[in-house]
Amino acid sequence: MATTLDTKYNHKAVEAGLYDFWLEQGYFEAEGKKQQPFCIVIPPPNVTGKLHLGHAWDGTLQDIIIRRKRMQGYDALFLPGMDHAGIATQAKVDERLKKMGISRYDIGREKFLEQAWAWKDEYAAHIKRQWGVLGLSLDYSRERFTLDEKLSSAVQEVFIKLYEKGLIYRGNRIINWDVEAKTALSNIEVEFVETKSKLYYFRYPLIDGSGYMVIATTRPETMFADQALMVHPDDVRYQSFIGKKVYIPNTQVEIPIITDDYVDMTFGTGVVKVTPAHDPNDFEVGKRHGLGMPLCMTEDGHMNVMAFKYNGLERFECRKQLVEDLKQANLVEKIEDYVNNVGHSERTGVVVEPRLSLQWFVKMRPLVEAAIAKSDTEFVPKRFEKIYLNWLENIEDWCISRQLWWGHRIPVWYKGDEVVVSIEKPGEGYTQDEDVLDTWFSSALWPFSTLGWPEKTTDLARYYPTNVLVTGYDIIFFWVARMIFQGVEFTDQSPFKQVLMHGLVRDEHGRKMSKSLGNGVDPMDVSEAYGTDAMRYFLSTNAAPGQDLRYETEKVASSWNFINKLWNIVRFIDMNIEDKKDDFDEASLSIYDQWILGRLNDVIEDVDQNYEKYEFGEVSRTLYNFIWDEFASWYVEIAKVTLKDQRKENTQKVLLYVIKQILKLLHPFMPFVTERLYQNLTGEASIMIAAWPEVRTYTFESTLKSVNVIFEMVTKVRQLRQEMNITPSKPLTMEIVSNLAFLNAEQDILAYFLRSNELLVSTQESLKAETILLAGSGYELYVLKSDIISESEEKAKLEKELATITKELERVKQMLSNPNFVNRAKPEKVEEEKAKMNNYQAQYDALMKKLG
Repeated sequence: MATTLDTKYNHKAVEAGLYDFWLEQGYFEAEGKKQQPFCIVIPPPNVTGKLHLGHAWDGTLQDIIIRRKRMQGYDALFLPGMDHAGIATQAKVDERLKKMGISRYDIGREKFLEQAWAWKDEYAAHIKRQWGVLGLSLDYSRERFTLDEKLSSAVQEVFIKLYEKGLIYRGNRIINWDVEAKTALSNIEVEFVETKSKLYYFRYPLIDGSGYMVIATTRPETMFADQALMVHPDDVRYQSFIGKKVYIPNTQVEIPIITDDYVDMTFGTGVVKVTPAHDPNDFEVGKRHGLGMPLCMTEDGHMNVMAFKYNGLERFECRKQLVEDLKQANLVEKIEDYVNNVGHSERTGVVVEPRLSLQWFVKMRPLVEAAIAKSDTEFVPKRFEKIYLNWLENIEDWCISRQLWWGHRIPVWYKGDEVVVSIEKPGEGYTQDEDVLDTWFSSALWPFSTLGWPEKTTDLARYYPTNVLVTGYDIIFFWVARMIFQGVEFTDQSPFKQVLMHGLVRDEHGRKMSKSLGNGVDPMDVSEAYGTDAMRYFLSTNAAPGQDLRYETEKVASSWNFINKLWNIVRFIDMNIEDKKDDFDEASLSIYDQWILGRLNDVIEDVDQNYEKYEFGEVSRTLYNFIWDEFASWYVEIAKVTLKDQRKENTQKVLLYVIKQILKLLHPFMPFVTERLYQNLTGEASIMIAAWPEVRTYTFESTLKSVNVIFEMVTKVRQLRQEMNITPSKPLTMEIVSNLAFLNAEQDILAYFLRSNELLVSTQESLKAETILLAGSGYELYVLKSDIISESEEKAKLEKELATITKELERVKQMLSNPNFVNRAKPEKVEEEKAKMNNYQAQYDALMKKLG
């Protein structure tokens, strides 16, 4: 693959063809041999569309980890796969069918599933192309999909085992209902949004005609399913009303007034309506009091016959008309503005409707207690462990049934009153449950189902538990917690040793990226403009673990510039080495060789520590500073001298050795450009199978102090040039006075960096003309003043200073000659001005002397 390096870095040319080359060579495939295994299973993206920037970030972090481990000699498995994403994918297919003028009900379940599989094939192919663009080193020989036959078998096995243990049950409970997808949702699939609502105070007339009871509600449309009004038994305001009946407003439906300790006497009027089929708290009250539990709303959010004249109206249209009608009937006491958190479907965005429904549930408490007791997963950062545990400790039973067609069909069969849990149909006359399982039910098995569980496969024995899960903190409850308790339940182990949490990608203003804001960024566009390497480097180095990342185009461009610098460094080295050998002779290394090799050791040690802690920003900071500020700015510049003398051979070998280690250390971040450069420099097959850099033991002593003296001199002279506005190329006459013996041997390097046309190194000053002194660690550096500033320039400068001093001297003399000031000012102020006058006078005299 090696070719001559172009004069300019071109990310498109560099990245072209390399991914296919890696695939053809089989470098991504785990070997299953004796080396220590290391496994990451990818969080499976949903087959609902394209990968977004968050996926690119997540995948890049995983790929960084796995590429490094592969180079360290681990049997590294990066297992790919995708999720069927029940609700989301079904919504996409429904939308496609709608554009075709049909619905899933028109074509039936079987034909709909054909459409869903076609969608999956189309978008899975697209996602795989994107994985390739991102450079993810995935083992495609082990690719999985959550609806694969073997993974479906694992899901059915888990359902049956949990059912047999009494941990899965079917029952009527209030669940979160998505009226658009017409399916149940689990609690964590509901996003609560702070909303400006209304609090409606309605009058419920007493049937004896003696008055009315006033209640406050935010959901008027549910009143048609009210089963009672309720007050606190200790509320003295309503003791005489207990046991009476009222009409549901504007109807002849009678409901009783009951008491319960649940009522908050301070909220509203202290009277609440009880609607057991439309509110989770009312449901519990209804059970305690034996109330009916009718629904006044259909599955798609429209009113049913219980709503009388409003039958068939959409729920919010019903609310609007109902409130107007009650106003006309003088049954509205008042309406207040009210801010509350309203649940929305995480998938479709519609307002969630609490609804009594017959669903399948998992008893969570036994699973959670086992997970807390047995899980040894380490969270990075550690603060997320507390968040995870707090959620587990307050968990409710999990509603796992979904009223969808796309997903894992529930393995339950019915025949009359008989219920059989079985994978296969138990016999004639049985019909299978129409519902499918929550997507997260199958995703919770991902770390072990993908490795072959429940079969005792070689991969399962070798790679499970996996080493690290990389994912966003936003799905810690959706997915991470579920994987842990299912892993503990079915494998008796936590499914991963560590969880690395990252944040969300936000725009440059800190806003969450969304379609509504139009601030989303397509990673493919970024790759096209700046290259995958620049994008990966930006994504992985601009946020600490657990923190959100702000996308800034300027920083991606800066990453490209850094890669361009690397390209130019390598191109210089490539042009100045004669063979591919880096076996330098330690005994004849220059102090600069020793210094850069010692610094490389420090860098490898520091980088390894931060790689292990997933502090990729710190890794990049160390590498950036070393490459740019030390290797390029010092050693490569020094090489421009040493490549021309007897130090040439070792310089070539040290250049090659150091840049090879740099490319290896950078490879996990920017795989494409490091591969291309490495192949050109070494002629080796691939950097992917090269050994990870290790700290070497050298016999030479530290030369850091000597080299730092030289660097300090150079820095001081550069600062002087900058202050005096002297171009870097202008030659200066200098003398170094020092007892440091090594300086004599480094005169050529010093002359090159100091840009000195005449450089003396001695033990005492010999320059006779006027000089500028730069003092440092064990040396004095004198610069001929006439080289810095001419006689005319010096005179002009002195005259300017004299004018300023003269003005100040006149001002203070005038002040002190004024009796009003001298007599009225504080004595200390007068003394201060006298001191100033003496100081200005001394400066004036000195300047006049210099001007002759």
